[in-house]
Amino acid sequence: MNFPEHVTAQHLALKAIVYIRQSTLHQVMNNQESRQLQQDLRLKAIQCGWPSERVEIIDEDLGVTGTNMTERQGLQRLLGQVAMEEIGIIFSYDVGRLSRNCSDWYPLLDICGYRRTLIGDKDGIYDPRTQNGRLILGLKGQFAEAEGFTIRGRMQEGIINKAKRGDLIKQLPIGLVCYTKGIVTKDPNMAVQNCVNTIFETFMRLKSVSKVLSFFHNNNLKIPRYINKELHWMKPSKTSIMSFLKNPAYSGANVYGKTEIELIDFSTKKKRRKRLPMEQWKYIVKDKFPSYITWECFELIQSILKENYSEYAKRQTKGIPRSGNALLHGLVYCGECGHKMHVHYSSGERYICNSLKRTYAVSSCQHIPINSVDKFVVEAFFQALSPIELDAYENIVKEQWAQTADIDKMKEQQLERLRYYVKLAEKQYNQVDPDNRLVAAELERRWESALKELKEAENEHKTYISEKTNKLPELPNKLKEAFKDIGKKLPEIWNQILLKNKKTFLRCLIDKVVIHRIRRDCLQIRIVWKGGETTTKDVFISVRRFSELLNAKELENKILELAKLNKKDNEIAKCLTEEGYHSATQKVVLPSMVRKIRYKHGFMKRKGNLCRNQMDGFLTISQMAKKVGVASQRIYEWISKGSIQIEKNPMTGCFMFPDTEEIMNSLIKLKKPLSKTSLPEVH
Repeated sequence: MNFPEHVTAQHLALKAIVYIRQSTLHQVMNNQESRQLQQDLRLKAIQCGWPSERVEIIDEDLGVTGTNMTERQGLQRLLGQVAMEEIGIIFSYDVGRLSRNCSDWYPLLDICGYRRTLIGDKDGIYDPRTQNGRLILGLKGQFAEAEGFTIRGRMQEGIINKAKRGDLIKQLPIGLVCYTKGIVTKDPNMAVQNCVNTIFETFMRLKSVSKVLSFFHNNNLKIPRYINKELHWMKPSKTSIMSFLKNPAYSGANVYGKTEIELIDFSTKKKRRKRLPMEQWKYIVKDKFPSYITWECFELIQSILKENYSEYAKRQTKGIPRSGNALLHGLVYCGECGHKMHVHYSSGERYICNSLKRTYAVSSCQHIPINSVDKFVVEAFFQALSPIELDAYENIVKEQWAQTADIDKMKEQQLERLRYYVKLAEKQYNQVDPDNRLVAAELERRWESALKELKEAENEHKTYISEKTNKLPELPNKLKEAFKDIGKKLPEIWNQILLKNKKTFLRCLIDKVVIHRIRRDCLQIRIVWKGGETTTKDVFISVRRFSELLNAKELENKILELAKLNKKDNEIAKCLTEEGYHSATQKVVLPSMVRKIRYKHGFMKRKGNLCRNQMDGFLTISQMAKKVGVASQRIYEWISKGSIQIEKNPMTGCFMFPDTEEIMNSLIKLKKPLSKTSLPEVH
């Protein structure tokens, strides 16, 4: 037998491999001729001298792309056999079946050349060890790679051209259907349409996916899902609700390029699909589909979802109102570094900026008590809302009636759908041959299941109707009047509002709050309103010690000057408050602070000397105890037990004993266990 060029007896002693591959599953299922051409290479191997028992076909990589070697199990098994010197020749219809990537193709040539393995295709047989063989195989590999780029580029250009016109329809969401001529309409099932509308309306009212989910669960409402092209009604989940809210097709827009493929591992060429932000979507063609919402409404929904993200501190978003006494969490920014401030409850309620501390291990910028900020912002909110004339009560009534009507409509459609399924199951059961018990038993089971589900739904609907109120609970007239003029009356009912609702009200008008501690006892607060207007004011903030006041030394000198003029503490405090001074913890000067400073500088030696030594002929408890020779506490005990009958002096507010010999002797007698002693009344 005359063997082809390069084929030797050594090659014939080894196996011949016929490698078969097609790029896509569509080709595997529909392009059978291509597969047959590749299988015919087995006959060519036999004609070249290989016995049929040593010809093996590897077709494990059908439907797998040739650009990546790691995903092709058949090719990896082939390379293992080449490395073990078990293969004499590899047949493939063309080298593109082996690889469309030169970075994989040339290492394959190297290992085949090292192990003396030939490579054959429909045009001939080549030896990778020879210069001509390696040159031809290398060129064919480059052509195969270029052909892959050309095919992908041509197909991609066709897809993009169709996407630019908005005619590229990959998969429509629930509520939209496409007919054979490419015409997209709303789902003719009115229950599906009503459910989609209810999801969007409920979200625009509640502004939270979790609250929408709770609304559906609390009212036992289901949403439609397609499984194997069949419509099923199932309990909603957070993911299913999000799939409605994030799909731009409901706004009538056909969008292409919402995701991109990124390489995450170069060695294995592992890729993943990455979702792009809305501003990076490639092609947006509006008004291509029937819409459930407007495009502006869709954009608003996306901004709400972004702001509601739980890790709002990292993404610089506000987040939804959460538990805690801080009314402005997610809205407060640091006036020093510009970062968002966090809320700390563990060591006192306060807003704290620790962004630089986490990044650079430096000290925190500032930490501010919550009450100082929240109180001012709430007052500014009331002032901004006061000119508004809004009949909130009537709006609440209308909204409640609309919500109840939506629930009623969905429940009635759900009952109608279940009744149809019962009739359909009954019809199928009646049409079956009674003797065919295998089919009849299954149809009977379906009929009974449909009847049971309908019965449960009807009982639940009766319970819902009996519990449903025909009108809103009557509010007290005073509260109803407050709702009718909510802008002016809101401060009156503010304390009756739930904490989470207070936070929601503030977020309606306030975009963010910037706080900066310009000095220890002064805080600069700038409120940025939704329209872009700002309100800036310096607000007093309490400090721990008098010495932390910026004008502490000046205030102390003022107090001493007035004390030298023999003015009382109340007079000094009132005078200094009118001049604009304040104490460490209050916006006014406290008499107690004046008193402490006077004590400190010796204007009064002890607290007990205040106005007491100035009464001639009377002694204080401490002075009397010293004369009698007992402890002051002993005299207090005698007074509490009633052994001494005495009242506080109305001028000093203290117990004052007349400095007489009679009183002295009476107290001395009390040192012994005697009867109750009565002292003369002291005025």
